[in-house]
Amino acid sequence: MSQPDRTDTEPQTVPRSDIRNVAIIAHVDHGKTTLVDGMLKQSNVFQAHQEVIERVLDSNDLERERGITILAKNTGIVYGDITINIVDTPGHADFGGEVERIMNMVDGVVLLVDAVEGPMPQTRFVLRQALQRGHKVVVVVNKIDRPAARPDEVVNETFDLFIDLGASDEQADFPVVYARALEGRAGLDPETLADDLQPLFDAIVNHLPPPQVTLDGPTQLLVTTLEYSSYVGKIAVGRLSSGSLQTGQAIVQISANGETAPAIVGQVYVYRNLKRESVDDVQAGNIVAISGVPDVGIGDTLACSEQPIALPPIKVEEPTVRMVFKVNDSPFSGREGRFVTSREIRKRLFDELESNVAMRVEDTERSGEFVVSGRGELHLAILIETMRREGYELAVSKPEVIFRQEKDGVQEPIERVFIEVLNEYLGPVSEMLGKRRGRLQDLRHGEDGTVCAEFLVPTRGIIGFRQPYLNATRGTGTFNTLFEGHEPMAGPIEIQQFGSLISHETGTTSAYALEHLQQRGTFFISPGEEVYAGQVVGQTIRPEDLVINVCRTKHMTGHRTTPKSIIDSLSPPRILSLDDAIEYLGNDELLEVTPESLRVRKRELHHGLRYRADKNARKES
Repeated sequence: MSQPDRTDTEPQTVPRSDIRNVAIIAHVDHGKTTLVDGMLKQSNVFQAHQEVIERVLDSNDLERERGITILAKNTGIVYGDITINIVDTPGHADFGGEVERIMNMVDGVVLLVDAVEGPMPQTRFVLRQALQRGHKVVVVVNKIDRPAARPDEVVNETFDLFIDLGASDEQADFPVVYARALEGRAGLDPETLADDLQPLFDAIVNHLPPPQVTLDGPTQLLVTTLEYSSYVGKIAVGRLSSGSLQTGQAIVQISANGETAPAIVGQVYVYRNLKRESVDDVQAGNIVAISGVPDVGIGDTLACSEQPIALPPIKVEEPTVRMVFKVNDSPFSGREGRFVTSREIRKRLFDELESNVAMRVEDTERSGEFVVSGRGELHLAILIETMRREGYELAVSKPEVIFRQEKDGVQEPIERVFIEVLNEYLGPVSEMLGKRRGRLQDLRHGEDGTVCAEFLVPTRGIIGFRQPYLNATRGTGTFNTLFEGHEPMAGPIEIQQFGSLISHETGTTSAYALEHLQQRGTFFISPGEEVYAGQVVGQTIRPEDLVINVCRTKHMTGHRTTPKSIIDSLSPPRILSLDDAIEYLGNDELLEVTPESLRVRKRELHHGLRYRADKNARKES
């Protein structure tokens, strides 16, 4: 039987010319958030008397402290009669899950590239995500006022990157805008910039496509991110691909595994400037937010009840690193945290999965222990720091790589490592990476005496690499990593081992004891601190652990030594940040994390039990 002719009553796909949905992507520190600040300021978002802080979209305390974007955020500005929905995305690959899902919500991207550095490792990652989804790109060469700016070369390097990533002819024919984002200026020629960002706005409107939507089709919205409100609860955010949404509308929630549940739209919002603006209804093409669906999750489709059709789910790369999170059972447990029980920690970890699509949490056979997997050490460190600021108290293990069992054997994740060092440090760094099974892929010498090199290194060779690398380059080197894929497991990795200085007893550290133990290594503690038996109080210069008494006091004698003179003679302790502490951990150690403290400790605190376990392990080997 022949198919019936298409009728005019069937839904038609049309462009929404009054809307542009755009993601801002770039390598870390290339100026994404600063550019968004400038766009907001020039769109009359702020009142004349209003004080405007820098990095206005980075509202998270951790984002401001670290100077990076962790969570994708969106806002909407009006340019002429066109609404430009802007999404600011993270530049670090550890938060690639944010980038991957945001690409489902936009129709084009603005790629920022530093006029001196050119395309960098994370530039490759974020651009690859955009090109794979067929998005067109506006390239912005930023910071052209820097003394060493080379805009023409950077444009050529960016074009080469497009070709290398398999861009189509249409994608590779990108417009270029030159900018000084900090000054809020842009232009089509690096020598003649306008006094504002109008050339950038024009490029977005003229070169990035409007959303293609089915206005009269059935309602379809893919939930891309979640927000929370103390008034209305969970808020689902995504682009409305088809149909319309109204307050009080009956819809169907379709989960990623195909399960359906009825729901009622509570309130519909659109983004205007820096606020969610309540509206009665909204048409397809817009980035919208809705309340009233309490159990909604990222990747769910919200559809009309008459024709519930699911959209393709969000695909995210699998985690590569995992850590054990467990209840803190140290002698100091419960002193500083508000949430300390297994039930509280478990709930918090599984709640994280609602918004962090690149993370995984598993229960274990051991009570109070959970395996948390993520995209890298930084990905997991941010979660740990967030939890401690929320009042949680816990212990975490050393990060370990996640291996895959394939038909032809075990495979491990591989990272592409990009280093930039002075020429004099290339030899030591290459030797370090060689011992970690690194393979040199590319080498470029700069005119300023620096060397840029690319290595393929197993992920397990990168764990614990940062501090030795900084030591080897006297703090002058930089390195970035990018997940490359999986390969058959390489051989053993040679990493220089240093033992730990372990407190022999519980008590208060004394200046007298530390003075006489200085030659044993580097301390993490100062005089007058409370420590417990089994706590790691420093690092030895030898590969073996050493148990010491840091609480020993001076016997009464006729000789008088002032405490101040002893303290002045002590070397300053090494204060471990969260990143430092995670990197320091050995296989038999844990990091105790509380709202106020970070303490490295042995998994087994009792010296005798730890000694017997080590002795038995040596016999078996």
